[in-house]
Amino acid sequence: MAEKVRERAQRPEDLSRLVVERLNAGDVDGLVELYESDAVLALPDGVVATGVEEIRVAYARLVADRPVFQPGHQAPALLAGDLALTSSRLPGGTGATVEVARRQPDGSWRWILDQPNAPWVVSEPVDRSTVPG
Repeated sequence: MAEKVRERAQRPEDLSRLVVERLNAGDVDGLVELYESDAVLALPDGVVATGVEEIRVAYARLVADRPVFQPGHQAPALLAGDLALTSSRLPGGTGATVEVARRQPDGSWRWILDQPNAPWVVSEPVDRSTVPG
């Protein structure tokens, strides 16, 4: 069976859009692809997921109830060589995110540090047939 080809982040700012799209699609494998193998993801309960297997478990739990996420206001990335600081203010003033991404050898970007300072569930589960995409 052929492996699914997913869009890669060509700019650091693409990561926020891709994470929202993949969260809403329930695409755990696609979410994990946005992170380096030894990345660190801070979880709302104070737990830290380190590495893609722990990140996979965290996202599988998160998308299990099929919540719907809305994109936030993306700030321009702050670049320093192959590193980028990204952040988004979430809709409704519910919080913000801050991340560090690294340029990969193929020119794409992946997160190495992800600190979502917000509730993970932006809205309650809804009728998925009404959600675009």
